[in-house]
Amino acid sequence: MDAAPAAPPAPATLRLTALRELWLHTGTACNLGCPFCHEGSAPGDTRLPALSVEAARRAIDDAVALGVERFAFTGGEPLILRGILDILVHAQHHRPCLVLTNGTAPLLRRPQHLARLREGAHPVAFRVSIDHPDEARHDAGRGLKTFRKALEGLRLLHQAGFDVGITRLSSPDEDVADIEARFRALLRRQGLPQDLPVRALAELGRPGDSAVDLHHGALPSEAPAPACTRSRMAIAAADGLRYLPCPLVDDEPGRALGATLGAAVAAPVPATHRRCTLCRTVGVDYLGLP
Repeated sequence: MDAAPAAPPAPATLRLTALRELWLHTGTACNLGCPFCHEGSAPGDTRLPALSVEAARRAIDDAVALGVERFAFTGGEPLILRGILDILVHAQHHRPCLVLTNGTAPLLRRPQHLARLREGAHPVAFRVSIDHPDEARHDAGRGLKTFRKALEGLRLLHQAGFDVGITRLSSPDEDVADIEARFRALLRRQGLPQDLPVRALAELGRPGDSAVDLHHGALPSEAPAPACTRSRMAIAAADGLRYLPCPLVDDEPGRALGATLGAAVAAPVPATHRRCTLCRTVGVDYLGLP
C-alpha cells in the first residue's frame, strides 16, 4: 500500500531571519490580462495603485539602512510604470536588482532607456515570463504573438548584457525532465545560452480565491525558506506605503505589517494565508538566486 502523502505543516507564526530582499510592487496595471494571473492584473487595473518614484526611493533608502541584500520588482508589469527607470537607477546604486517582466511591448518599446541600467554600480537582472515551451499553449493564456514577443524581449536583454532567465508555469502531473529539455531546445533554436535559469512556479490562484487546490505534486525533500523569513514587500497606499510579509499575500489588505519597513521587519507573520502552505512545502522561489 502506498504511503499517505505528507501532511502540510500546521499554521505557524514566522519571523524574518534576515532581510535578504525587499520587493517593490509597482501596481497591478499590466499590458496583458492573463486569466490565471495571481495578481488579477490587467490593463488599467487599480487593485494596487502605481508606485511613485518618491515612495519607491524612500522604501529603497530605508531598506539599505536595514542591510537589505537586493531589490526585486513585480507587478502588474513593472516596465509600464512611468518612473520605473528612475526607480531602478536609484535602487541599483545601492544593491543588485531583479525585475519580473512579461517581456512584451513595454520592454520592446524602451531598449534605449534600459541601456542606462548597464552603467549602474550594481547589476539589474530580468526574469521573462514564458509559461510553456509551446507557442500555442503560451499564447492561449497570454494572447496572440506574446510568445514571440517575449522571446524577442529575452534576446534583446541578453544581447544588451543583462543577466536573464525565464519563469514558467508548472502543473501537478508534468514531466519535469521533458519540459526542461524542451525549454533548452527552444533556447538553442533562439540562439540563446541553453543554461539560462528556468524557474518553475506553481499555480497560486486568483486574488481572493478561497477554494483552490494549491498542492502541486510530490513535496520536495527540501523546500526553500518561506518568503516571509527573508523578505518584505512595499506597496503603494493612499497615505504613503504599506509593507507586507512577502509577494504572495497582497490580495488580503489585512496582511499589512505596518507603514514603516522597520515595523514590518520586526513583526511576526501568521502563516494563515491560503498560499502559505504552498510556500512552506513546495516552495515559491521567483528569484532563483543564492
